[in-house]
Amino acid sequence: MGASLADPGSNGQRPYRFDFGDGPAEPSYIGVRAGDAYTPERRYGFNTPEHMANVAAGGTGVGSDAVRFLEFGTKSANTFNVDLEPGLYRVSVTLGNTARASVAAEGVYQVMNMTGNGATDAFEIPVTDGQLNLLVTEGKAGTAFTLSALEIKRISRHPVLSPTIWVGGDSTVASYYPLATSVQGGWGQLLPDHVNPHAFQVRNIATGGQIARGFRDGGQLETILQYSKEGDLFLLEMGINDTNPKNETTEAQFKEIMRDMVRQVAATGARPVLVTPQGRATDFNADGVHSSVNRWYRHATLAVAAEEGVPVVDLNVLASAYFTRIGPAATLALYMAGDTLHPNRAGAAELARLVADDLERQGIVPAAAR
Repeated sequence: MGASLADPGSNGQRPYRFDFGDGPAEPSYIGVRAGDAYTPERRYGFNTPEHMANVAAGGTGVGSDAVRFLEFGTKSANTFNVDLEPGLYRVSVTLGNTARASVAAEGVYQVMNMTGNGATDAFEIPVTDGQLNLLVTEGKAGTAFTLSALEIKRISRHPVLSPTIWVGGDSTVASYYPLATSVQGGWGQLLPDHVNPHAFQVRNIATGGQIARGFRDGGQLETILQYSKEGDLFLLEMGINDTNPKNETTEAQFKEIMRDMVRQVAATGARPVLVTPQGRATDFNADGVHSSVNRWYRHATLAVAAEEGVPVVDLNVLASAYFTRIGPAATLALYMAGDTLHPNRAGAAELARLVADDLERQGIVPAAAR
């Protein structure tokens, strides 16, 4: 434990691997305990180790132990710091035991609401100031935010993100874990399977229960504004939770918040694309036609798109046409059991296909081989 960090190879491609907690480090990993403070000589460590704790974890290997962040928040100084040469890095994260936690780095969210013990995910991040500053932070109040392992690999000497499709939305869009085998799914999670990977990476920043105001003001939009650039896309689907009376958002208020986000993202050079939410599985009439055109503040979303001159993927109508074609029983099979709102993995895949197909039809993204 506590060894100094060796210099990377001349091509910068050898990854750094960190195994957190007070158990023995796995082979090829650098062991890091909660009390290991950052020093310039070591080149990694916790900025405020007094706010860290070693904890057990329910997995095996690197997942058998972890460190817990006792102070957290995207702007918290209680970070794990690693000195890195400038460049673009891929960071793979393995959490310890946690109900729901997000990963932040460089003061903004990177991965939203990872769920389940030992959850894993990865993200690209440009490092320009010689150091990565990362922490696990709040996804759900009152739960533990723990980190079992990190792998950090430089993928380019140029600290610029690949062309990116940023996705914002709610629980019908969000990612669920394990990413490759989750029962529930969001279309943002499955979208990478339907987009040409040589043209775009997909970064899904959607979260369950989210409303337009919360996405704008709670830190998720901040991530997109920090990193988005010309050539990127921003797909934004909101409205389902905004229409819930408890969220106290009128349609007029919703419309102006959506307009504000469109304008802020457009100012970065990225291209906003608005998406309308699909309806419920049960939105069939007596003739077997599915329609939900009056749900979820859809008309306000269409109005913002028209007034701001941005494209819209009317997933509400696209999904209804698909549901009508396959019928009520097959439609219900694309939703979670006993739930007419949230798609399962198969349903999310179909919605992602519909979104990608319409983006291609409009010439917004190139065709994907699928």
